[in-house]
Amino acid sequence: MNIKYEIIRSDRRTMAIQIRADGKVVVRAPKRLPQREIQSFVEEKEQWILKNLEKMQEAAKNRETQEKQEKLSMEEIRQLADQALKVIPERVKKYAEIVGVTYGRITIRNQRTRWGSCSAKGNLNFNCLLMLAPMEVIDSVVVHELCHRKEMNHSKKFYEEVYRVYPEYDKWHRWLKDHGNDLMSRM
Repeated sequence: MNIKYEIIRSDRRTMAIQIRADGKVVVRAPKRLPQREIQSFVEEKEQWILKNLEKMQEAAKNRETQEKQEKLSMEEIRQLADQALKVIPERVKKYAEIVGVTYGRITIRNQRTRWGSCSAKGNLNFNCLLMLAPMEVIDSVVVHELCHRKEMNHSKKFYEEVYRVYPEYDKWHRWLKDHGNDLMSRM
């Protein structure tokens, strides 16, 4: 094992491992604990340390990718909103018939945290950034929001309805989870 670590001794009774934001491994240990016991503790926790170092590196890489994403101009955001105003109402109309629900107003927004929402009155909101995703993703968000017209929650009954209408929901919901932050970071 060749994990490099720093030891910080103090008036504590137990040992603990900390992985700092810079990737440095710190072992906090009691003042009089022998070096060999600290080394043994670190060896015992090696898999945990490596797993968490890897997670931190992956998170740093994702942050870099998001920072490199080209920001959309106000004009581009307006164009996406205009496109969404043409595309999304058609998708809502199609799937509302299949779900068997009515709906109120459809609003297109440029949000940083949500892809869609449904109010208690049946008004639907959608993020214009959906226009940067595959049509199947747009459909999955539309179906999700329309199913809230039947169930205003995320219960088993709600998801049964989602899957009835859109059997590939999981696949496209996963796409949005995997790529959504990259799209949102362009705002």
